[in-house]
Amino acid sequence: MKHGMNETMTAYDTMTTEAGTIAGKWLSDAGLRPTRQRMTLATLLIGDGKHRHVTAESLYADAQNSDEAVSLATVYNTLRAFCDAGLLQEVTVDGSKSYFDTNTVDHPHFYWEDENRLSDAPASELEIARLPKAPDGAEITSVDVVIRLRRTK
Repeated sequence: MKHGMNETMTAYDTMTTEAGTIAGKWLSDAGLRPTRQRMTLATLLIGDGKHRHVTAESLYADAQNSDEAVSLATVYNTLRAFCDAGLLQEVTVDGSKSYFDTNTVDHPHFYWEDENRLSDAPASELEIARLPKAPDGAEITSVDVVIRLRRTK
């Protein structure tokens, strides 16, 4: 919605503007140019200030409801750029399913198999006593923990 000089902004428009400001800073701080499409996706990802776990397909579906249409290919490319810039963490559940997490601090995840959903697991309850030694010429850069869950009947 565009506003003329004499029109006032609604609470929704103010919230959207604030979300856009947050998203623009998020991109700029990571050294990414805030294009319209990046701004749209960034606002969907972090505009409400809550951490999210999304797939490319779920973010694409959210974007279809926004004023700025983006293609699925653009969503994939943008998510890759956000990961490369350190804005998102990619969590691979199996060889074909990736989720993108706005919380980039190392933490474990629950994967709800019955719902195809990822959620944070309490990091304070995870204890890893020892890791295997990395092979010669390699170093461990991270450890991903995905705990698979199925609801009991």
